[in-house]
Amino acid sequence: MSEVHSDQLLAEVAALPQLPGVYRYFDQAGGVLYVGKARNLKKRVSSYFQKNHGGTRIGHMVGKIARMETTVVRSEAEALLLENNLIKALNPRFNILFRDDKSYPYLKIHGAADKVGSEEQTAAQFPRVAYYRGAVDRKHRYFGPYPSAWAVKESIQLLQKVFRLRTCEDTVFANRTRPCLLYQIKRCSGPCVSLVSVEDYQRDVRNAEAFLLGDAQQVLQRLEARMMEHAEKLEFEQAAELRNQVAALSRVLHQQSVDTGTDKDVDILAARVQGGKACVNLAMVRGGRHLGDRAYFPTHLEDAAAVRDFDRGEDAGQDGASSQPVEVQVLEAFIAQHYIGVPVPPFLITSHPVGRELIGALSEQSGVRINAVHNPREQRRVWLEMADKNAGLQLARLLAEEGSQQARTRALVEALQLEPDNIDNFRVECFDISHTAGEATQASCVVFHHHKMQNSEYRRYNIEGITPGDDYAAMRQVLARRYSRLAEAGRDAPDASPPPGVEDAPAADAEVEAGAASAGARRASRGGAARLPDLVLVDGGKGQVSMAREVFAELGLDLSVIVGVEKGEGRRVGLEELVFADGREKVWLGKDSAALMLVAQIRDEAHRFAITGMRARRAKVRVGGSKLEEIPGVGAKKRARLLQRFGGIRGVASAGVEDIATVEGISRELAEEIYRALH
Repeated sequence: MSEVHSDQLLAEVAALPQLPGVYRYFDQAGGVLYVGKARNLKKRVSSYFQKNHGGTRIGHMVGKIARMETTVVRSEAEALLLENNLIKALNPRFNILFRDDKSYPYLKIHGAADKVGSEEQTAAQFPRVAYYRGAVDRKHRYFGPYPSAWAVKESIQLLQKVFRLRTCEDTVFANRTRPCLLYQIKRCSGPCVSLVSVEDYQRDVRNAEAFLLGDAQQVLQRLEARMMEHAEKLEFEQAAELRNQVAALSRVLHQQSVDTGTDKDVDILAARVQGGKACVNLAMVRGGRHLGDRAYFPTHLEDAAAVRDFDRGEDAGQDGASSQPVEVQVLEAFIAQHYIGVPVPPFLITSHPVGRELIGALSEQSGVRINAVHNPREQRRVWLEMADKNAGLQLARLLAEEGSQQARTRALVEALQLEPDNIDNFRVECFDISHTAGEATQASCVVFHHHKMQNSEYRRYNIEGITPGDDYAAMRQVLARRYSRLAEAGRDAPDASPPPGVEDAPAADAEVEAGAASAGARRASRGGAARLPDLVLVDGGKGQVSMAREVFAELGLDLSVIVGVEKGEGRRVGLEELVFADGREKVWLGKDSAALMLVAQIRDEAHRFAITGMRARRAKVRVGGSKLEEIPGVGAKKRARLLQRFGGIRGVASAGVEDIATVEGISRELAEEIYRALH
């Protein structure tokens, strides 16, 4: 392989030190091919360039290497941390990559307990419990992470039922004059109106923390002891309150008796591989309670597995002959990447054995002694079997969805007689208009690409300057805004000129010009510009399609990509007809058609996206959110003080001039101006 690489690269390989480190391979365009770690950089990296790997996946990668970068580290743990940080940051083509699009949620208890001493009762003396997602700090107590928002909210409901902790914001707490509905239904002890003492409330906070940490039986015993003390003193009201608390906690423990055990904090990891896809199911046990699970699907599986097998062979000195089950590779990649920035529990249960070096490096990195077991017994085996079954179900669902989506895409292409360059790259953009009696009009654009909806490419357009309720004008505006730049790019492309004779063509041949410009736009898109979709769906019949046709004709784009989804007789689902902008007859695909199912899926998603945006915009307008920002003299700091003082824009709107003037930085004159603007 050395003849295809530059002398400079080979010289860099020969000069590498025999020390542990991390290496990165780059292709000619600067893209990252692979990130790896090694105990001996010189030995590992040299092995890639000393052999002819032929047409294997290794050979395919090595043939693309144009340059490399290396970093020397002190230990295997440092190499592990750096390798997986780089994998997550650089997204290399030949590494198993797990994407985590959002951080884990936590249950947060604001402030610390034991803030007794002040005669005046404040919000800080009554910590509140809340759902939280983000970076943690030392000012508050955090419990988790939890696998889902549902698991956090369920735990908060348990704390409300048993310990009656408050969940309201501090601004709401400070302005209450009577207890809220949660107090009435016995989900809060009413600290905002002094219906519970600071000492009793903070005792409940400590018991709640102990419950979350898995000491539920000790909490139950303490509550029972206090109940008996009050009963002996003939304090029957206090004893009854504790009796209710004990009963509520007993019910919770009974309902979760299947989940409790000797383990308090455990992660259960099960991997399944099938059909070129993999799934890792992570189940979490925190405080002895099974909180649920979450599925992860890695990318770059097959290429990465081949490269990892090669690396293991070099480590074993077997000339690449040693192989490792793909499930083990997937599990090790997940463990290495997942626990960067996420607390590691002291115990891992895995469906396959993972390397001791990995667990040792993870322990060194986290400062927690971690044990991993792959053949557990009793309750742990039940957990693992459950996680393994869920991994299989999630993987089967993924494969079924991908297969069905590909079949739907192919059915739509065939039904509309389209000829995309590559069906896997088939792109649909769908538009919908939404408003309420002309108020807060918005247009939505959703994108279907690579056989699935692409949420990150969705766009909303605020429609202005039209007659309220004029959907045709709204459609004209959004299409012009969406595709005008694309049309300019197509006209500016060097190969976008019309074929000979088209410049002098009569008006009847305008569609030929549009097709030529569209072809230029598509070719320009392959060079990095925006791409004209293979299909543009508009939610509507002949009227909306005619408007779209006018816009595309003015922009010089291909009219054949425009299709309208016209509701059938009685607006019944399954009776929709497709209306074409290029003059073809309407088509009814049939209510059981896979093509119609895909069209309906995309159309409904566009409608949902438009509705949610319109409602949010309408709500902002109705409560005066935008008016506060437009008041002269009210900048960001004053606006923040107002919102914090009154608990939101509704609170500001309901406040009087005298109340507004008490906010720092707000004069009497400005308070009157704010009051007038909001009324």
